[in-house]
Formats: sequence, structure tokens, C-alpha cells
Amino acid sequence: MKITKVLVFDLDDTLFPEHQFVFSGFQAVSDWMLEQYSVSGFFEIIWRLFKHGKRRTIFNQALEYLQIPYKPSLIQELVQIYRDHTPMIALYEDAQWALDYFKTNKQLGLITNGYLTTQQNKVEALGIVSRFNAIVYCGAFSYKYWKPSPVPYLQMMELTGCEGTEYIYVGDHPYKDFIAAKNLGWITVRICRADGEHVNMTVEEHYDANIKITSLYELKNIC
Repeated sequence: MKITKVLVFDLDDTLFPEHQFVFSGFQAVSDWMLEQYSVSGFFEIIWRLFKHGKRRTIFNQALEYLQIPYKPSLIQELVQIYRDHTPMIALYEDAQWALDYFKTNKQLGLITNGYLTTQQNKVEALGIVSRFNAIVYCGAFSYKYWKPSPVPYLQMMELTGCEGTEYIYVGDHPYKDFIAAKNLGWITVRICRADGEHVNMTVEEHYDANIKITSLYELKNIC
């Protein structure tokens, strides 16, 4: 294996538990509903819906459960509050270790899908901006250039200046994270955390990573 020079990470459910952001965002939405409409218990309802696998129309369902009439503009407002709130989140312990351990012998990169302000708020809240040589926010591009598009990976290569075989990419979503990286010659690693949103997702081989791990501590034996 060629010596790798750049270690690139995904963000959500790779470096921190995404459910922490969801919890934090729902709390912000619930606080706003209490302040603006004197609606109590909104958090408990949306969190329960989330735990039962509800996603895209979760605010609609919560309002309907509470028998609160609403217009689309209210849903848009709640979504914006959720996306733009300052999150209460923290790195996984092994992510903290990985960023400390590899910073002296590799360039570190971050590629993250999601709305630009939302992802920037996450990185700021985690206090990790300065830990990376390069950060590629896919939200800065048109949606068609988000992962699995090769565009974010090519930008990372432009920013860090190495050959494809000198990169390792660590992510958790097999349909989004690995196929473009593999096509560029990167080594790909799938982190399969017990609490990960996509841990049980099975995909065709060409979508999945070259290597699977359950902890970032295992990178010591790969990099």
C-alpha cells in the first residue's frame, strides 16, 4: 500500500453523533413554539416521532397530532430554525483521538454534505475548524455536486495537492461517501458505529468502502 498523506473525514455520524444535532435542533424548535405560540410538549412529540423513524414531514405530523392548524410558511419557519440553530454537540472520543493522533504526520481534510450554514455551525460548535488543512462544504455547491458527486473530492485534492492513491476517506453512508473517492484511487473506510444512522445499510460492492471498521482507533492499523 502506498504511503498515505491525506486523511479525509465525513462529519455526521463519523466525527460526532448526528442524533445530538437532531436533539439540539428539536429543542430549539420546541423553545420557539413555546415562546411564539405557547405550545408546550412539542419537543417530546417530535423526538418520539424521530425515534420511530419519521423524518421529512416530522413537523407537519407533530402539529397535526396537536390539532394545530398551520400554513406551509410555519413549516418553513420551523425547518429554518432547526437548520440555523447553534447546536449542542460533541466529538466522539475516538474522533478526538484521531484528530490529535494524525495531525503530526498527515494533512487532515473534511468533506461534508448538508446546508452550508448548518454544517458550518456544526464545525464551529465542535471547535475543529483549525484542526483541518482543508474543509469542503458541499452546501457551497449546487445540490447536484454534493456527495456522491466527485466534485467535492476533486476540490479536496486541489486544496491538498496529492495524488489519488495518497488519500484515505472515512465516512459512514455507503450510497454517498465512497464511490467517487474509489474512482479517484482513494482508499475508503466505512465507520460502522452501533448508533450510526446507516450502520445496517447494505449496498452493492462498488458503492461500499474498501475497509470497514467499528472505531476510529482502528485507523492506526490502516494509515
